[in-house]
Amino acid sequence: MRTIVIGLGVQGYKRSRFAGDDFVASVDIRNPEAHFRVLTDVPVSDYDAALVCTPDEVKLELLEYLLGHGKHVLVEKPLTADDTAIARLEKLSFDNKAICYVGYNHRFEPHFVRMRDFVVSGKLGRIYRCRMFYGNGTARLVRESEWRDQGNGVLDDLGSHLLDTAHFWFAEIGEDFHIVSSDRFENRAPDHVVFVSGGAHPRLEFEMTLLSWRNHFTADVFGEHGSAHIRSLCKWGPSEFIHYTRVLPSGRPLEDTQVLTQEDPTWALEYAHFKALCADRRPSSLANDLWLNRVLRKLGSET
Repeated sequence: MRTIVIGLGVQGYKRSRFAGDDFVASVDIRNPEAHFRVLTDVPVSDYDAALVCTPDEVKLELLEYLLGHGKHVLVEKPLTADDTAIARLEKLSFDNKAICYVGYNHRFEPHFVRMRDFVVSGKLGRIYRCRMFYGNGTARLVRESEWRDQGNGVLDDLGSHLLDTAHFWFAEIGEDFHIVSSDRFENRAPDHVVFVSGGAHPRLEFEMTLLSWRNHFTADVFGEHGSAHIRSLCKWGPSEFIHYTRVLPSGRPLEDTQVLTQEDPTWALEYAHFKALCADRRPSSLANDLWLNRVLRKLGSET
């Protein structure tokens, strides 16, 4: 599969590296290392797929062009658009048998997959509550960016990951969320946000920040038969998965801990998944992105 990268920044370089021998060209209006400045300069016969790593405001135009020419697309999250625009992309994908895939690489984090399997297996019984924390120390970098320190800030950036992860683990979780706190400590856009679910089950609590001077992730899932916990991601490892089995009425729980110390596998795994989707050519569903946009729009209006 011949793949181009559009947007040759930090993410674009990363995506091109994991595309390996599939990578044939790059497009970037500012980066002099790119092969082309604009997408329309690339002959459509020269590539089969594109990895779109651009700012949000230009994504829709690029996606419509690519899908309209039957090119498969992996676009960086979040896909920020109204319902009509997303429906139009879905139709272009269907009509032209071209995959439109929104990248949420954390779904390929080994302990995230293990958590999903735990939930589905019923080992935890009825799930009562889940809380997640995602912290980066990138406030200064974001503030100095020409395009990142705007809009909903960390809510769209990291909150989209947390919402997608909850959907990955628990399937349907509704849209009943509200902001607990939203702060602009150092940036123009929100750099520390907490939001929770309303009456949905399991109850969900999410905190995200750009002010965590040691990058960190935690997840705690509590159920009737015990609890499961994730501490850190592989890229910041070691990453731990801890399972506590409840001992009734109030005994010390049985504990099983699995620790991973390895390089981040998610980018290679996600690209392999994207290639498999392209080979299969099944119509793309953007239902998850419609749901994410509705939730983020509602939360954004409260920030």
